[in-house]
Amino acid sequence: MIDLKKVLDKLGIAELNAMQEEMADAMLSGRQDVVLLSPTGTGKTLAYLLPLVQMLQADLDEVQALVVVPGRELALQSHEVMRSMGTSLRSAACYGGRTAMDEHRKLREVKPQIVFGTPGRLNDHIDKGNINGYGIRYVIIDEFDKCLEMGFHDEMSRLLKKLPGVSRRFLLSATDAEQIPHFVQLDRARRLDYLVEEEQVSERVEVYEVKSPVKDKLETLKSLLCQIGDSQSIVFLNYRDAVERVDSYLRRQGFATSAFHGGMEQKQREDALYKFANGSANVLVSTDLASRGLDIPDIQNIIHYHLPLNEQEMVHRVGRTARWDKSGRTFFIVGPEECATFNVLCKTSAKRLSTHGAQESEQARAQCSTFEVPLPRMATIYIGKGKKDKVSKGDIVGFLCKKGGLEPTEIGRIDVMDRYAYVAVSRPKLQQVLRLTKGEKIKGIRTIVEPVK
Repeated sequence: MIDLKKVLDKLGIAELNAMQEEMADAMLSGRQDVVLLSPTGTGKTLAYLLPLVQMLQADLDEVQALVVVPGRELALQSHEVMRSMGTSLRSAACYGGRTAMDEHRKLREVKPQIVFGTPGRLNDHIDKGNINGYGIRYVIIDEFDKCLEMGFHDEMSRLLKKLPGVSRRFLLSATDAEQIPHFVQLDRARRLDYLVEEEQVSERVEVYEVKSPVKDKLETLKSLLCQIGDSQSIVFLNYRDAVERVDSYLRRQGFATSAFHGGMEQKQREDALYKFANGSANVLVSTDLASRGLDIPDIQNIIHYHLPLNEQEMVHRVGRTARWDKSGRTFFIVGPEECATFNVLCKTSAKRLSTHGAQESEQARAQCSTFEVPLPRMATIYIGKGKKDKVSKGDIVGFLCKKGGLEPTEIGRIDVMDRYAYVAVSRPKLQQVLRLTKGEKIKGIRTIVEPVK
């Protein structure tokens, strides 16, 4: 039996919010399917995971629940949340961008009761017999509005037809779908609606309009980033090539950035998110790929370099800030021909913020002109040894303190993978660490230590 209080203590949560309590009651006490609508940042992942782990059999070594997600980032993130709960249940994440054979080996090794995955990859594993579709009792469709869009429609239909043993379905989203297709087969679904009518942006988010005097907004963006300082910011654009262009420009100006879009290799995307999440990059330049599924808790600023294509995407973008009970800010950079579009799109009252002429903006522009841009406190290093080499987080802390000359307070987040590790270290000490650890051994094994750029 899962000790819920112990799980909550491990997660650092004092009590569940009203939405999570009602979702838990609906899943544990009822027999109906459930549709949950709740704003981003309210804890929907835990809302279904906390009751779900109480519904599964830990002593049964087969997949009992599938969590279907629209993208690999949400699959990985949900998998990490599950692992952080510290239950005896096991989980795995399956998604495109890596070989299915590697995932098959992992599934055989882990024997998960829960699998988080994208529709296409889940179909592949069930077709090959890597996942037994007959043993699955529960299906959760997270971000169901996105999963049920045209791009996923056929794959979702094929997937659900392969799960004859499913007894209940749970759908979750921050925005409603116009129509739920017949193949989802909801049976007298209970609907839990926590969306506030007409509320585009949480009252905990300050909204700003920033005028760009010219169509090319690069200089305005640069001034804005200097003005708001070193807090974590996501800059949203509508196109992949625009992401590359803006990211390259900001890097040339001296900013510590991460670029993120669907055209990048999986390893590049993971590196980008890791640097942003551990504080060694304070600007994430991204397409709307980052508007869903990312749960990085301390993002203070959402910047719309390109205006969102529709209101729904705006809601998801802004939802990356003010998570749980925190506050945040969102900035719309409005070009000379975009005023009418902005007024139609954003119905929330916006404050005007000038990046030209005000005293503080002049200071910010002067700061940027001498390349004294706001840099993050941390930098990320790669260490070429991991779990398979019997290297632990404690070993890495000892190595960096003894060989790299760091204090424990100068070491941040550590993630140890099978064959390598990522570590956040104090940015002013980065070159010292690289110099002192060159050619050194960790646990008697010579290793590579290099910066993640």
